[in-house]
Amino acid sequence: MAKSTVAIILGGGAGTRLYPLTATRSKPAVPIAGKYRLVDIPISNCINSNINRIWVLTQFNSASLNKHIKNTYQFSNFSSGFVDILAAEQTPDNPGWFQGTADAVRQSLRHIDQHESEYVLILSGDQLYQMDFQEMINRHRDSGADISIATIPVADREAPEFGIMKVNEEGNIASFVEKPKRDVLPEWVSDTGEEMQRQGRNYLASMGIYVFNRKLLFDLLLEDSGKATDFGKEIIPNSIDRYKVASYQYDGYWTDIGNIYSFFEANLALTDDIPPFNLYDKSQIIYTRARMLPPAKISGTTLERTIIAEASIINASRIENSVIGIRSRIGHGTTIVSCYMMGADYFETIDELARARAEGRPTIGVGERCYIKNCIIDKNCRIGNDVRIIGGPHLDATDHALYTVKDGIVVLKKNAVIPNGFQL
Repeated sequence: MAKSTVAIILGGGAGTRLYPLTATRSKPAVPIAGKYRLVDIPISNCINSNINRIWVLTQFNSASLNKHIKNTYQFSNFSSGFVDILAAEQTPDNPGWFQGTADAVRQSLRHIDQHESEYVLILSGDQLYQMDFQEMINRHRDSGADISIATIPVADREAPEFGIMKVNEEGNIASFVEKPKRDVLPEWVSDTGEEMQRQGRNYLASMGIYVFNRKLLFDLLLEDSGKATDFGKEIIPNSIDRYKVASYQYDGYWTDIGNIYSFFEANLALTDDIPPFNLYDKSQIIYTRARMLPPAKISGTTLERTIIAEASIINASRIENSVIGIRSRIGHGTTIVSCYMMGADYFETIDELARARAEGRPTIGVGERCYIKNCIIDKNCRIGNDVRIIGGPHLDATDHALYTVKDGIVVLKKNAVIPNGFQL
């Protein structure tokens, strides 16, 4: 089955809802869980499902994503596997950029056409989940479907945020509505199974994960002179009455990392005693760049529900409900509560540290006697001593040169320098 499927991961647009994390990097390159990148999730799901021919489509800020994939995913010379970046490129046939998800795949068909396959698996680059795609592909093949869509049961509260599918008795999708209003939801109830119904999850939401029969995908993208630009808004709805479109219901953990709030919540949820997303499952390994880093060093710190990545040097007083990324430094007397600190791309040398302190400049990391709560600290931030930052609903949304506030969460921008005594 491995040779029968190729995978395409959609890198997404400009990622404006994840700004400022996407100011200098593409959405799939955003660091997650202290040591990974968002793109590692769908790639790892593919590798764990024995699918190893993978393209990642992107067009915005792709340099760091290119570097990450080049340094991470290298298959044996005796394997046909690869993970390749396909960035939007101007050609004589198409001088424009990707106009949507379907257009991105259409513009990449000449690369995909060089690799034989029966099926094409299309994935999003900004979701957190663990799924066996072979099971979905087997179901697709056995049911004789032309297209299969992964769906997840959702409740009334979430349903208006998604494309909602309604299935018939055979499990095929009979109708589709994009982000339905609450007053029409009763018309879109599906049989999601007893357990899901007990939880009030009566609606099937599209996860943006598709399996296409290869020939059909090419035909759909090339018909009508390629006018359809989006899978969710055009290709899928227009296919329901013409082809057999099956629903593959997934009941595990899945979250769409579409905005700062969902990104923040998904990271902090990893600190739970039994997290909904299991980083410790040997059968579903999350792969990332293998860095040759020393272990973390912690001195005099009370830790409560906290993840600390490699090469961190922690002298804080207390860290609670937080994710501390690679090469993080936190000074004496500091308290960190409900934060995601992404860490640093490099170590400062002893000479650099001494010079910065002599000149009164903050070093990379968090200084001494700070209190930081409800905050995302992007890479390479320099936070001085006696800094107090408390995020929450009392803060208005704003975009400052050093930070952004969204949904009460303070996001310190990459490379920001926060002076001694700063308060927010």
